[in-house]
Amino acid sequence: MESASCSAAAVGNGDMGSQRELSLVPERLQKREQERQLEVEKRKQKRQNQEVEEEKSDFFAAAFSRERAAVEELLEGEESVERLEEAASRLQGLQKLLNDSVLFLAPYDLRQGQEALTHLQAALAERRQELQPKKRFTFKTRRKDAALTTKVDTTPVPPTAAEGILSPSLPLKEEEALGFSWACGFSNLEFQVLEKRADEVHQRDILLTELSNCTIKLYGNPNTLRLTKARSCKVLCGPVSTSVFLEDCSDCILAVACQQLRIHTTKNTRIFLQVTSRAIVEDCSGIQFAPYTWTYPGIEKDFQGSGLDRSKNNWTNVDDFNWLARDVASPNWSVLPEEERKIQWD
Repeated sequence: MESASCSAAAVGNGDMGSQRELSLVPERLQKREQERQLEVEKRKQKRQNQEVEEEKSDFFAAAFSRERAAVEELLEGEESVERLEEAASRLQGLQKLLNDSVLFLAPYDLRQGQEALTHLQAALAERRQELQPKKRFTFKTRRKDAALTTKVDTTPVPPTAAEGILSPSLPLKEEEALGFSWACGFSNLEFQVLEKRADEVHQRDILLTELSNCTIKLYGNPNTLRLTKARSCKVLCGPVSTSVFLEDCSDCILAVACQQLRIHTTKNTRIFLQVTSRAIVEDCSGIQFAPYTWTYPGIEKDFQGSGLDRSKNNWTNVDDFNWLARDVASPNWSVLPEEERKIQWD
């Protein structure tokens, strides 16, 4: 009897287990169906996002091409101040269009757009230079100007120059060679403290080149800033209306606010940045970013004049043209740790 009872109990338990397993089948099927639907929805959303990006890219290409052709026509036609001002205005619109499109543009398209803008800006600078009135030719004036230039260029700057003393401006030939026919800045100096006031840099193109172990302070609102061949320098700059470009620099510290930042062949440099689009690095290593913290009396007014949105800062959004893997961080740049952001600006 006991044996029969045990067998019956075992059969009963087996039936209950089978029923339990059967009851789980619909639940498993339901879960699998939910996972399948979720995967289908993800693929659908990805396809829609891709279509939207393609539509945006097509719109950008058409708009950029149209505005670029209009600027080229203005620059190639009859020269006049009005035409050049219209070309400059359209160029600013092109720069804004490119800045607003960096989130969905492929790196190649972004590079092509920036190169086209650089070419047009150089052409505009050349036309402006051609429109400037020619100086009268007189031996007396030339001798006087030559003597003055010689005096300025050969006057030595003391190694302990006080802050606020301006070094000689860039040679005209060097400015023109780089496409900055109306640039101002500093060149070929070392172990100096240099600065320019707001009235000296307002909406001008700043060129800093061949500097070593210098501290440069640029108060006010420049149009562009170009820093090349700098070694162990500290550059502090007020809000720049358009672009900042670094090339062939090393072991520098830069504080800048701008629409767009482009860094090329630069290494071991810390950048305190406010940028409304995205920063671009190419052929670089050891670049570190932190938010812009430099300040001085009147900086709020300079921000207003620059047209930059003070509340918008994409300092962590960086495109590395040498690192195309989107799912792996670039080894060429990083975020500067907070404990290393305490910089003595003065």
